[in-house]
Amino acid sequence: MPRSRSAFLRYFILVSGIRFYGSTLAVNSCPSANVVANIQANLFDTPCNEPVRAILHLAFHDAMGISRTSQVLGGGADGSIITFNSTESLLPGNEDMDFVVAWLKPLIPSSGLSDGDFLYLAAAVGVATCPGAPRLQFFAGRPKAVAPVSPNSGVPKPTDTVTSILARFADVGFAPNEVVSLLAAHSIAANYLTDKPVAGAPLDSTPALFDTQFFIETLLQGTLFPGNGSNIGEVMSPMRGEVRLQSDLNLAHDARTACPWQAMAGNQVLMQTGFKSAFAKLSMLGQNEAELIDCSSIIPVPAALPPTIRPHFPAGFSNEDVQQACATQAFPSLTADPGPVTSVPMAYVFS
Repeated sequence: MPRSRSAFLRYFILVSGIRFYGSTLAVNSCPSANVVANIQANLFDTPCNEPVRAILHLAFHDAMGISRTSQVLGGGADGSIITFNSTESLLPGNEDMDFVVAWLKPLIPSSGLSDGDFLYLAAAVGVATCPGAPRLQFFAGRPKAVAPVSPNSGVPKPTDTVTSILARFADVGFAPNEVVSLLAAHSIAANYLTDKPVAGAPLDSTPALFDTQFFIETLLQGTLFPGNGSNIGEVMSPMRGEVRLQSDLNLAHDARTACPWQAMAGNQVLMQTGFKSAFAKLSMLGQNEAELIDCSSIIPVPAALPPTIRPHFPAGFSNEDVQQACATQAFPSLTADPGPVTSVPMAYVFS
């Protein structure tokens, strides 16, 4: 198996091959089932896998390249991060994105879709492979991106203050509670650049499930660094193998976002509906919905969480470990997994 993300890309193409099913896209129509089948066969052959995380991350970086108040940046959710990858991959914040673009580019021509449509379709199809996820919306008809984002990516950094993060999101129309909802994506996310010695380490203990553990575990007292000590943008996490971003911790404890954050802890329906709405908004940044076609019906229905999965404290933790920041809500009553504190396995292992 490969030892780096670029090597993983080469391995992925050589071993799995690129498989195509016949597909064409008529004008003013939705992608065919064959387009979805191509995406599933070539990217998401196992549920909630590495490409799901990477493509969802890419979509977020693409969409944030827009501003209501500045004449710079770009066209938002238009696929420019694919169309102009050689330029946008050099922007601070977009490092290590070119390998994800290289996964997608061979699949786009046969789809008949623009780069932007393919990106947001792939993101929605990928999330649908994660048990517990909502069925995301998808609109088709985005025109080709006309210019790259400039002079920066517009993506908030883990080191940014909460005020700065909320201001950046407000610039594209997101309220603080919607920012929290969008961060439900971190329930299936992993670390790659913040703590490189543990690249592939998840941000919660259940990265293959779209569940509320991320919001629960971010509120547990941090006691250690899972890698080689403190890194820029990282703070202590409660368990070995789990990475915690500085921005996540700060948002979980800031007075403007603490209560929306805690409300997600243990509330699967709220997390699903909130993320579905927030991602729909993100995917339409810079687009005129009246000019697009609602093709949400082609997105597969995600599996529900297994019946044995319930919101819980990881083994060895209890309410005494919770650093509660919301003064107006009681923290939900949760049970802990049996046994001592354990290490969280990697979401993806670069071997």
